[in-house]
Order: sequence, then C-alpha cells, then structure tokens
Amino acid sequence: MSNKAIIKTDKAPEAIGTYSQAVKVGTTVYLSGQIPLIPETMELVDTGIEDQIEQVFKNLTAVAEAAGGSLQDMVKLNIFLTDLGNFAKVNEIMAKHFVQPYPARAAIEISALPKGAGVEMDGILEVGSSSSDHFSM
Repeated sequence: MSNKAIIKTDKAPEAIGTYSQAVKVGTTVYLSGQIPLIPETMELVDTGIEDQIEQVFKNLTAVAEAAGGSLQDMVKLNIFLTDLGNFAKVNEIMAKHFVQPYPARAAIEISALPKGAGVEMDGILEVGSSSSDHFSM
C-alpha cells in the first residue's frame, strides 16, 4: 500500500499540465513549480517582478497549508528566474516570508518560463515534525 497523497487546493493555481500541485509521501511534501498566476483568474501577475515574486510565495503558502504545513516547513527551495538581476529582490521578499533557520536554496537563471513569467519556485517540505527537531552545528 502506497503512502502517497496528492495535494490539491483551489487557493493556488490549478495544474496547467500533467502534474499535481504537490505530492506528500510520509511527512515529506514535494511542491510543484509555482509561477505568479492568480488562482481565481489563472492570469499572470503583470505588475512587475516584485508582485510576481509575492504571488509565487502566496501560491506556495496555499499548497503548503493544504498539505498540513507552512513555508516554515520548507527544507529546500528552488528559484528559477529569467533575469538573475532580480535575485536581490527575491532575497528581500523571501525575508518577509521566512524566519531562520532558512531552507536550503538554489537560484538559477533560465531563458524562459511558462506564460512569460519572470519567476518560478518549487520546493520540498517536511511536515509533522516539531520545531525542536531543528538542528544547528
């Protein structure tokens, strides 16, 4: 018997391809990439990269919550930007959504994203563990 659960919420954009918003296996949640789509309209945020980054964090938050977690449960975050010059903006906005200890992270510049988005993020959550499980060396 599989312990895999598909995570779906209408508070984040519906999948626009052959994927799930997230898959939970045990206490680990694998979040699919989120671009800055507004869930209610499925339209791309077009008011600047800062607003796109904020929308991506809103979408990730919604999926994390649907999985029984939060952004603070994120252990790995992958960021894809069409312009690495926006990396400082990502850091600034990310600091509003996370507190230490921060997740492991990668940021990569790529040539294009779906629907012309400037940013996409995916990640891995670990849910169901207590805050006392955080370690530092």
